[in-house]
Amino acid sequence: MSDAYIQSAGFLLELSPDWLILRASENTHGFLGEYHQRMVGEPLARFTLAQSLHDLRNSLARQRSSIGVARAYRVRLIDEPRYFDIAFQSSDSVILLEGLPSREDDYGEWLGSVSRLIDGLAGGTREAMLEGAARRMRALTGFDRVKLTIDDDVVVSSRGRLPELVVSGDLPAIVANSADGPLALFPREGDDDVASALLRSPSLKQLEELRTAGVASTLCVPVTHHGELVGHFLCDNRLARPPSFEQHAAAELFAQMVGLLLPE
Repeated sequence: MSDAYIQSAGFLLELSPDWLILRASENTHGFLGEYHQRMVGEPLARFTLAQSLHDLRNSLARQRSSIGVARAYRVRLIDEPRYFDIAFQSSDSVILLEGLPSREDDYGEWLGSVSRLIDGLAGGTREAMLEGAARRMRALTGFDRVKLTIDDDVVVSSRGRLPELVVSGDLPAIVANSADGPLALFPREGDDDVASALLRSPSLKQLEELRTAGVASTLCVPVTHHGELVGHFLCDNRLARPPSFEQHAAAELFAQMVGLLLPE
């Protein structure tokens, strides 16, 4: 299976630099009310509210210069009382736009809790800091287990004794439910430009490995130190969890702060 597959929890559009739809995930009708075959080759503006798209483009253009993935929350894309959280990034000459239904119950909570979790993390030994970071990432995300790998150091914080999770290759940033199958993009011919998408689907082998280990959801966040990748957090959960771009952004921010605090 190529990388041009996504998970069913959200939708993905590949856009040209002038926001023409090049490809669309085969589940867009369930989110935007229009079939993917009809969207390809058309401007995104044809299928979204004009003011919402204008605001979204301006917001994402401002963010794009400073971070890899820009996000916008509670965006009303279509003329229905439905709101979406959007993740946006550029990959070569293609713009990737991913959407998830907004979650009203915990909006703003994750990002607001990062500073409290960072407070007091530094100042002890390296071992104590890594153990504290793993525990606090688990508190932030609510996942059953967090495995923090930094260089040769591995620290695990878990809720009870859980079977070891071994997965081949790199998992996507977010896995919502390993029981769900992958969804293709239309047209199916084309480059695998969605490799960096937050909601790209795991490979079939990875999905089987997750199911075998009894893992339904995962969250994977890199840790960098002085601009270099030094490790990552891997969070996993027995039950499926609704994906959230805000939760992932908060986990990214926490991981960035951990990287800055790492002792030399």
